Amino acid sequence: MQRMGVDMKKNLLTVLILALLLVNIILTAVLMFSISGTNKQTAKLVANIATVLNLEMNEPGESEVKEEISLKDTATFAITGSMTIPLTGDSADNKTRYIMFDVALSMNKKHADYKNYGATILDWETQIKDVITSVVSRHTENECRNNLEGLKEEILDAIQELFGSDFIYKVGISEVMFG
Repeated sequence: MQRMGVDMKKNLLTVLILALLLVNIILTAVLMFSISGTNKQTAKLVANIATVLNLEMNEPGESEVKEEISLKDTATFAITGSMTIPLTGDSADNKTRYIMFDVALSMNKKHADYKNYGATILDWETQIKDVITSVVSRHTENECRNNLEGLKEEILDAIQELFGSDFIYKVGISEVMFG
């Protein structure tokens, strides 16, 4: 009899330990799912902030890595004089706003089209200025202030479309002033 009581207590203790083990596993699973969901949201938030701050080398959805071009393979063409361009109005006082800046284009000397256009790039200056003016004038002062990198990308895309080539691989904007 006494032996049966000890065995019953052991069995009851075993069942209790098993029940606590199952509860522990269930709570651990719930905890893991809730933490992993929060972790995914945090990772997404950090990725969005990094994209906004342009910390990533590639834009979201862009699969190819842009080719790095060394400085010795780069030719620079500076547009003569500062460009002053009227901006689309967004001000409450209805005054025309302007942006003034200097522009320099970086060209890849090893690109096949550099041989065609590189030496005569000065002949294309008027068309390049026209493309830059048409791109920039579509924006407001706030858009230009808040997203200068995006503006440079738009200008680059329009210039590459003008030439039908990507031998010009970078647009540099400096001495930016608004008025």
